[in-house]
Amino acid sequence: MRIETTILSNLIHNEDYSRKVLPFLNKEFFHDEVEKTLYLTIDSHVEKYNTLPTNEVLGITLNEDSLNEQIFEGCVEYLSNLEKGDTDEEWLLDKTEEFCQEKAVYNAIMESIGIIDGRDKEKTKGAIPEILSKALSVSFDSSIGHDWIEDFQARYEFYHKVEERIPFDLEYLNAITKGGLPSKTLTCILAGTGVGKSLAMCHFAANNLMDNKKVLYITMEMAEERISERIDANLLDCSLDDLKDLPFKLYEKKVERIRSKTEGKLIVKEYPTASAGAGHFRHLLNELRLKRNFVPDIIYIDYLNICASSRMKYGSNVNTYMMIKSIAEELRGLAVEKNVPIVTATQTTRGGYTNSDPGLEDTSESFGLPATTDLMFALVSSEELEALNQIMVKQLKNRFNDPTSNKRFVVGVDRGKMRLYDVEQSAQDELVNDNPVMDNAVFGSRRNDEDSQGEFSQRKFDKRTFKDLR
Repeated sequence: MRIETTILSNLIHNEDYSRKVLPFLNKEFFHDEVEKTLYLTIDSHVEKYNTLPTNEVLGITLNEDSLNEQIFEGCVEYLSNLEKGDTDEEWLLDKTEEFCQEKAVYNAIMESIGIIDGRDKEKTKGAIPEILSKALSVSFDSSIGHDWIEDFQARYEFYHKVEERIPFDLEYLNAITKGGLPSKTLTCILAGTGVGKSLAMCHFAANNLMDNKKVLYITMEMAEERISERIDANLLDCSLDDLKDLPFKLYEKKVERIRSKTEGKLIVKEYPTASAGAGHFRHLLNELRLKRNFVPDIIYIDYLNICASSRMKYGSNVNTYMMIKSIAEELRGLAVEKNVPIVTATQTTRGGYTNSDPGLEDTSESFGLPATTDLMFALVSSEELEALNQIMVKQLKNRFNDPTSNKRFVVGVDRGKMRLYDVEQSAQDELVNDNPVMDNAVFGSRRNDEDSQGEFSQRKFDKRTFKDLR
């Protein structure tokens, strides 16, 4: 007997089994048209009447449907041969789950072939990793929800469970997040070109590494070497300009000193601009787990606006609002799926370049982005702050805490060593929480001086040396 026959028989005669598996079955899992028709008829009946159909009910329903004669006669004959069995339910559930997984993978492979062959005009090859990943993740969810009265003990334990977070090394960022970033969240940094998006993320990643965390840094704007250069400057206490002058023995000694101080790991992965999205990142995570036994505690993506979306073809006639919103939703979905916090960044609008008091409306291209994020803050600079080696942080959205508390604050910035640091409380006291603080903000008009620092960018990189670095 085929597994499809056993499944269809139990969908009719075994209510407990039917209610457990129907949410996970799909018409595409049944390649035989007769079996597909029977499944759809059973599923439709259960959804409409909340009860299992009998053979008689199915026969009448099929007769009323506009089926061709061959399919109708095939269904009637099929039903006449279906008998109530005495199959072990636990075994049957396992076999049904296996059936769903195998069919999902097969269908995903066939869909991917159609994309490669050009038969599917709506999807690009970039969608294939996500299609396959979804198929591989098919499984029965045994949870049927939370019983508010009966499950009070579990709920009480949840309230008193200390949530694991990835802390910052900056006092005010820890304050506004209640100790750091929790898993399954998306954080976004808003700033203009050259203000410090990448600097901030490199600093956070370096701190995470020294805090014994496993860190994945995905760059789509700068080369792996450029990001690693910034991490070097931060951790080795050496400016970008001076890095190239370090003798190899001294450089090696500094790296080994860092190695001895942490059990963490930092992987930097580069993708070409607009060439990769959540599906590619999911594939990368699987590869890192299998090949390097590396499962990150936190992921940085530099940056959101130049990611791709598996839902939409890059360069197609799709408005940027939908594109950015789609990318943000996919990244947050990845954070939930992999149980990690994801930190990314976005550009300001043109109007936000000179805005001294940025808001959510200054988010580049899409208001759907802040709607999707859990934490969003802006980085703002000015001539006055530059002179003090400071940068202002303004909360835009915060699901972790009250966003009106410490709405604005400043942190110190060492652009040469790619570092952020806490400043004295007197610097915070000068800020007025309810009013703009600067008349001549440089929110994005700064020349990309970060990209021009040091001769690193102007010389040919020694691949062998970088390999040794890693």
